[in-house]
Amino acid sequence: MPPKAHAADPSPRRPFSSGGHPYQAVVGIPLSGVDVRLGVRIQDKAVAAIEFLISPLQPHSPTNAVAADVVRQLKAYFEDPQQRFSLPILPQGTAFQRRVWTALRAIPVGETVTYGELAREVGGGARAVGGACRRNPCPIVVPCHRVVSVKGLGGFMGETAGAELVLKARLLTHEAGASQKHALP
Repeated sequence: MPPKAHAADPSPRRPFSSGGHPYQAVVGIPLSGVDVRLGVRIQDKAVAAIEFLISPLQPHSPTNAVAADVVRQLKAYFEDPQQRFSLPILPQGTAFQRRVWTALRAIPVGETVTYGELAREVGGGARAVGGACRRNPCPIVVPCHRVVSVKGLGGFMGETAGAELVLKARLLTHEAGASQKHALP
């Protein structure tokens, strides 16, 4: 079942988009069982958003140097999730959301933390952490998929079931496999 499409929204925080926004690049996600693309939006020479797309937009080449770097680093991540992102990001959110997004970038590849653990780290509640994850404008680069519930995957992109959770599970599986490959004997 494909992820549900959301109406066009001027906010860069709505992860699934049905189009209507110009993207400086569109990249396919090479994960088994996932038919989604990533729309890259650049503003002021920084990444403003990376959006999951289910629209018929086909992958297209970057239109500027920053978008080209985003595409290169995303492709490197899908080849090897140990890839470290070093992209200029334009985090538009509240002070609390920015604290959560900064903490997300510190979660190692192949590891997860619970919403409650992250809440204790950043000084807030688990639901507020979930809300900040849902509004994350740059998923994958800011790895909100690494935050889980104490009882399972939790949510992803505002959903607690369906294709969104399949995508979260695929991302975690992708990273777990790479972590085991890079582990010392």
